[in-house]
Amino acid sequence: MTNRLASAISPYLRSHADNPVDWWAWGEEAFAEARRRDVPVLVSIGYSTCHWCHVMARESFSDPALAAVLNERFVAVKVDREEHPEVDSAYLAAAGAFTQNLGWPLNVFTTGDAKVFYGGTYSPPVPVDGHPSFRQVLDAVWEAWTARRGEVETLAGEVAAAVGAAGAAGASGSGAAGSAGVGALPGADVLAEAVGELLQYEDTRHGGFGGAPKFPVAPVLRFLLASPALGARELAHRTLRAMASSPLRDAVEGGFFRYSTRRDWSDPHYERMLYDNALLLDVYTIAWTQDASAEGRWARDTAAGIASFLVSVLQLPGGGFASAQDSESTVDGRRVEGGYYLLDAAARAAQTPPALDDKVLTGWNGLAISALARAGLALDDPSLTTAAQHAADFLLASHLRGDLLVRASVDGVASDARATLEDYGMLAEGLLRLAAATGSVRYAEAGRMLVDAVLGGAGGAVAGANDQAGAGADGAVGASASDPAGADGADVLGGARGGFRVPGGGDPVLGARGLAVELDPSEGAYPSGPSAVCSAALVLHSLTGRREYREAVVAAVARVAPLAVTRPISFGTTLELLTRLAAPFEELVLIEPDTPPAALSEEAVMAAEGLRAAVRMATSDLVAVATESAAAMLTSAGFELFAGRTAPAGVPTAYLCHDSVCRLPTTTASGLTVSR
Repeated sequence: MTNRLASAISPYLRSHADNPVDWWAWGEEAFAEARRRDVPVLVSIGYSTCHWCHVMARESFSDPALAAVLNERFVAVKVDREEHPEVDSAYLAAAGAFTQNLGWPLNVFTTGDAKVFYGGTYSPPVPVDGHPSFRQVLDAVWEAWTARRGEVETLAGEVAAAVGAAGAAGASGSGAAGSAGVGALPGADVLAEAVGELLQYEDTRHGGFGGAPKFPVAPVLRFLLASPALGARELAHRTLRAMASSPLRDAVEGGFFRYSTRRDWSDPHYERMLYDNALLLDVYTIAWTQDASAEGRWARDTAAGIASFLVSVLQLPGGGFASAQDSESTVDGRRVEGGYYLLDAAARAAQTPPALDDKVLTGWNGLAISALARAGLALDDPSLTTAAQHAADFLLASHLRGDLLVRASVDGVASDARATLEDYGMLAEGLLRLAAATGSVRYAEAGRMLVDAVLGGAGGAVAGANDQAGAGADGAVGASASDPAGADGADVLGGARGGFRVPGGGDPVLGARGLAVELDPSEGAYPSGPSAVCSAALVLHSLTGRREYREAVVAAVARVAPLAVTRPISFGTTLELLTRLAAPFEELVLIEPDTPPAALSEEAVMAAEGLRAAVRMATSDLVAVATESAAAMLTSAGFELFAGRTAPAGVPTAYLCHDSVCRLPTTTASGLTVSR
C-alpha cells in the first residue's frame, strides 16, 4: 500500500500517514482512481486540533479490519479543512442535506465526479444510543452503491444542483444579503439597535453572549469597542473582563482556548487557535487604550499575556506562526485532553507540551501581524513589533509569488491549496498596519498590491461569503463558504465582474464540476474573506487618500448590511465596517526627526516623551509612526497620508487627521486632542 500522506504539507494529514487506510490526498487523482475502479469516494475532513477527529482516528481509521473494508470498497481521501477551506465549505453545504448536526470530523461519500450522496460527522466504532457504528455506515453506503446505483446517482445530482443553485443565488446578489443593492448604508440609529440586541443577548451572570457552548466572538467585541452607541463599550469591557478571569484563558501561558462547553466559561475545549488569540490580542489592546488607568490594567495585562503566548509558543523559528496548539497531550504517560493545561508552570516544565500544528496559514498570520503591530505601540514593547516584522518577512519571502499568495506552508514547503480572500485581506491589513507602525514602505507597497490584486475594478462590489466554518463542538457550524470560480477561472464574489476576485481562481477540482459554493456572509470566529478585504481596503484608503478603495468597501458592505443589522452576533466585522464608514476615519501620524538636535532641554525631552506616550495610547482608527525620511519615501510611493509630514523643530511632531485632512502639527501631548 502506497503511503501518500507521509510527505503531506498538513500535519493533520501526516498524523494519518501510518493508518492502515489507503488514504489519498485531495486532488483529481483520487477521483480518477474511483472512476477507474467504479467505487464511491469517502472524503474525510478534519483538522489537527479537532478532538473528535483524533478519537475517530484511533477508534476507526487505525482498525485494520475496518481499513480493509474501506480499501476494498472505497477510495478514501483525507482533507485538512484549514488547508482547503473551499473543499470544507462545499461539502459542509452538501452534508447539510443529510444532517443538521454539522461539524468535524466531516465524512461525506461521493461519486467519482465528486458529488455527495451521503454525509455525516463522527461515527462510533460500535452502535451507541441509536447512532450506527462507522462499519454500519460503510455497509449501508456500499449496499446503496451496489444495489441502488440509479437512486444514488440521482440523489447526488439533486444535492449538487441544490447546492449549486444556492451558490448561484448568492453570486448573483439575490437573497437577503443582496436585496439592498448598493443603496444607503444604515444610519447610527440602526447600528444602535444592533447594539441593543446584543445587550439583550448578554449573559448578565457569567458574561459573554448566550448559553453553552460559549465562544469569544472577537469580531462582535471589535464592533462594540468601535461603536459610539450607548452601552456598547461597557458591554464589550464587561465581556472581556469576564473572559480574562475565566477558565477560557490559560492563566499560566496567557493564551485563550477555543471555546467553553459550559455557560460559566468552564470545561473549555483546550485547543488554542492562532486566529482567536490574534483577534483577542487586538481587542484587549484596544480596550486598554480606551481605559489606560489603574482600573483598566486588567486589559493591558491580558493583552500582554496573549502576546507572550503568541511569540513564545506559536511563533516558529522561521518567523511564521503555527496555526494552533493541540488540546491533547501526554501527561505522566497518559494521553488526555487538557491535562497539560491543568498543571501549574512548575509541573508543566516536567511534561511535553501539546503538539503544535505548525502549518503556517497566510490569513491567520496576517491577523497576528496586525495585532502585534498595534500591541507593540500600545504596550510600548518593541519586541512585539519585531515579532510582527519577522512573520511579515517570512510570508513575503515564502508565501508571495508575484501577486499570487500561497495558502499554507510547513517548514517553508508550500501547499498546493489555493489561497482565499481571507488570505489576501488579512495579510494585506496586517502588512498595512505594520507599515503604519514602522514607517516601512516595503510593507505598505506589499499590502497595497494584495488589495489591488483582489479588486476587480474601482468600486467593485461583493455580496460576501464566509471563508471559514464557524464555532462548534468540533462542532456545531456557524457559517462557511468558499470563493466560487467563475467561468474564466477567476474567483468572483458578488456576481459582478467588478467584484473581489482571488487571483488564480479557486479549487480546481470543485471548479471544474461547478461544485464551489458561496454561502452565508456572516463572520463566526473571525472575519469572512470579503469583510477582511474590506477592512484592509479601508486602511488603504486612509493611507493613500484614494476614494476608489472606500467606494469598493461601501459597495460591498451595502449588500450585506440588511442582514448584518438583524443578526449582529454573526456579523461583527461587517458592523464594525459600517460603524467606521458612518464617521470620518481618524488617523494620527507621529513624525520622528531624522537628525534630532544635539542637545534638548529637559522640558523638551519630557514633552517629546509625553507626545510619544499619547500617540501610543491613541484610540484613532489608524496610528502611524515614521521618520521624516520614511514619510518622504511613503509619499513618493503614493501614500498621501504622509505628504508634507515633517518634524520642523527637530523634535517629534504629531498630526491628527480625519479622512487624511490634518490639523496643524503639535509637539506636545496637550496640543493633541484625540476625539475618540
